Amino acid sequence: MIKIIARRLVREECVDEYLRLTGELVAASQAEPGCVTYTLNRCMENPRQFAFIEIWKDQQAIEAHNASEHFTRIVPQLGKLLEIGYPVEHYMEVTP
Repeated sequence: MIKIIARRLVREECVDEYLRLTGELVAASQAEPGCVTYTLNRCMENPRQFAFIEIWKDQQAIEAHNASEHFTRIVPQLGKLLEIGYPVEHYMEVTP
């Protein structure tokens, strides 16, 4: 499985619109066949900072997600609401 963390800092005046759009994105993404979990999380110290935390079955599931109608339609809209978009990070679980 592959874990993704995508952190975003939203402009203050855009938080409500960001939440509206991400609600649709999260619901549609959670319904995808390769999705294990897909959540939007809000920082407790900074309410304008959000992080998508996602777990996907494999790389093919991520590629299908990135090509999906909802992703290609909503993510560009979200980008316009950001103050900062940090690099998306991909993780694989390690057993020490």
